[in-house]
Amino acid sequence: MTERPAQRTPNRQLAALIAEAGFSNAGLARRVDQLGLEHGLDLRYDKTSVTRWLRGQQPRGTTPALIAEVFTRRLGRRLSAQDLGLDACAPVYAGLEFAATPEEAVDIVSGLWRKDSGSHAELRKIAFTPAGLVVPSRDWLIGRADEKVARGEPIARIPVQGRPTAVPRQRSQGERGPGQKVTGGDIAALRSVGELFRSLDDMYGGGHARQALVRYLEHECEPMLRGTYGEQTGRRLFAAAADLTRLAGWTSYDIAAHGLAQRYFVQSLRLAQAAGDRAFGSYVLVTMSRQAVYLAHGREAVQLARVAQQGVGASAPPVVQALLHACEARGHGVLGEVRACTASLVRAERALEAARPGDDVPHWARFFDEGQLADEFGHCHRDLQQFRAAAQHAERSLQLRAPAYARSRLFCRVVLASARLGLGELDQACALGAEAAGAAAEMRSVRAVEYVKDFERRLEPYRDAAPVRGYRDKVAAFG
Repeated sequence: MTERPAQRTPNRQLAALIAEAGFSNAGLARRVDQLGLEHGLDLRYDKTSVTRWLRGQQPRGTTPALIAEVFTRRLGRRLSAQDLGLDACAPVYAGLEFAATPEEAVDIVSGLWRKDSGSHAELRKIAFTPAGLVVPSRDWLIGRADEKVARGEPIARIPVQGRPTAVPRQRSQGERGPGQKVTGGDIAALRSVGELFRSLDDMYGGGHARQALVRYLEHECEPMLRGTYGEQTGRRLFAAAADLTRLAGWTSYDIAAHGLAQRYFVQSLRLAQAAGDRAFGSYVLVTMSRQAVYLAHGREAVQLARVAQQGVGASAPPVVQALLHACEARGHGVLGEVRACTASLVRAERALEAARPGDDVPHWARFFDEGQLADEFGHCHRDLQQFRAAAQHAERSLQLRAPAYARSRLFCRVVLASARLGLGELDQACALGAEAAGAAAEMRSVRAVEYVKDFERRLEPYRDAAPVRGYRDKVAAFG
């Protein structure tokens, strides 16, 4: 790696942080190299490289951001390149910041929307980083709702180094521009759009209309956030923006753009704080926990669910409490922790039983009913290899869940197929698996495909059996 000529001033900031972190020069270099590999970079730094940095030499390219992330992971607090006495650069971890102010939050999330709208293929390659969950979840837990979110006359934006800025474009007649007053009708429109895209996602998968959602956020939601509004309208606006941003992350997660999804979830969490909506923030953390479960990061999944429970407290409606406990159970299930998983499932079941028809349930939690809880039980028992219980709960979920939840029903059908296979019922397992594979072929959902592939891996020991050959023939016909 070619680097700039050494400065005369030793980098005392970096030296102090190396001492605080307990790194040797060789250890720091090794961690920077390992982090670079996560992003496809072959860096090959060594202890001599670190010695040069300490003498004042500035590493080129994205290396300052990588060094900052190494310290962030080690010390558990967000550090920038400047905190290390290094020059700023376009950060590899842009989007994982938990903004200090609502204005900064709008800058970060709108930059993410614009970049996603313009270069989706590039963003899909960003790696998921478990360490990137620590600082945002902690900052949300200890943070408070912003004192002021109202906006008067628009303020000229000052470009931030390394962060995308808006490109001016011509607006058609009637199209909203920054500075215009936000109305209750505008926020109602955001909510309606969210319901539309949520329905499309449930039925056809995240890849079906994801890009349309991102463009809507860029062209409609961002101008509202940069418009004029009072405190009450502003809180409602930030709440709607948080909901749509979480959905953009959810659809990204469904197509396996995991690093991008993680960034959307972090920014949704920050927007929820600006909205003063603690309960929705807990739901965003639950979403992050579900992604961690899917990626087999069980410990992080449990921690996120517990942060959500601690952050929302006992004041949340019983349905929300049930959702949070069920999410923790899924993390324990992935880890094979039978007792902890069972205890969380019991808490979820009791909370849902305490729900009453007249309860004020947030719109985002209304999906969590007996059918969804049965689905959570089924997944947990499958992960714990308790196949008879898994089959019973999966069957119950399929009886209760509405057809509109097509992807969830597909997942549950695969869980049931895997349970039947675990019970030695090969014919039934293959029939259920073929149904799921047919449904997956009609969706734009990488998760749906991966569920089917997981079932097929479980079939490998039986690959020469007649039911499995029949399964393969059916799946091949789906094209």
